[in-house]
Amino acid sequence: MKKISTLILLVFTIILADVMDAEAQRRFTARQRYNSVGVTVGAMNYFGDIVPKANFSSFSSNATRPSVGINFTRRVRPRVSLRGGFTWGRISGDDVNSNLGNEAENVGRFRRNLSFRNDIKELSGVAIIDLFENRSRYQLRPDFVPYGFVGVAVFHHNPKAYYERGSHPGLSESQDIATGWYALQPLGTEGQYTNLEGTPSPYSRIQIAIPVGVGLRYRINRFWDLSLEVGWRKTFTDYLDDVSRGYVSKSDILAGTSSNPRAAAIFSDRSAEGPFRSEVQPDPSGTPYSRLSGYGTPQNQTRGNRTDDDWYVTTSFQLSYILNTAPRRPKFR
Repeated sequence: MKKISTLILLVFTIILADVMDAEAQRRFTARQRYNSVGVTVGAMNYFGDIVPKANFSSFSSNATRPSVGINFTRRVRPRVSLRGGFTWGRISGDDVNSNLGNEAENVGRFRRNLSFRNDIKELSGVAIIDLFENRSRYQLRPDFVPYGFVGVAVFHHNPKAYYERGSHPGLSESQDIATGWYALQPLGTEGQYTNLEGTPSPYSRIQIAIPVGVGLRYRINRFWDLSLEVGWRKTFTDYLDDVSRGYVSKSDILAGTSSNPRAAAIFSDRSAEGPFRSEVQPDPSGTPYSRLSGYGTPQNQTRGNRTDDDWYVTTSFQLSYILNTAPRRPKFR
């Protein structure tokens, strides 16, 4: 995280230096400015509570999901361009992948047995700063240009989890729920709809993020560019995975105002569906929903880590087309 903060500071420093360069501003006229449109195809990952290890670099290839996007870019300075874009991508996580090597420090995550997927729909605006400047028209732009970017984004997210009817050993047929994907925010899996003291309020599915990243752009020909780009999104929510705090009594969840109290109780604690079924014990609340002995009991209420917000990361290829901005000349007959 410190490296990303350093990158943000460096990008802002370059922007400030370029803006204060009065000579560059005088020489960079309207003829040198141009627009481009682009499409991106890539992959999306996330860092949060449902990753193999509690480390910022902990990513699982099994959790990598696709992303696509479109954008419009305006070259405004010899080094600086402004880009607006829309990106759709999916992130996911599964505690089953947390203990592939039987690491003792990850047994707790493995036993927790939570999983999710989340579709991210992002609108962003960023400033792109090239390492090599171009004071001429687009036809004379460099063949290879490393660059960095920083900006602001607003995104919509909706974490979901999958349940297969009959997979919970502690439920009778009448207590079970249907097979399918369930949106978790309306359920309140951490007691958001119980009105109990100390439980969190329902989180918003519309959030703000700070995009920052680096890329390498290659000139294919006069009008086409190909870029490879990696971007990190610093969010201000800990609920991209619907996990942040501790467990709540299932009897309180069942008595709450959730959109589906039975589903909320099931998704709040899924340890009884995991590989340690022989160790499950009745939930302390007295409901028929079981809980794993030694994890999530009243002596260990840890479900997530509320001290760090979640991040998501995009790695993408971008194909851009430069719009011909040559001034039209009057025709004479």
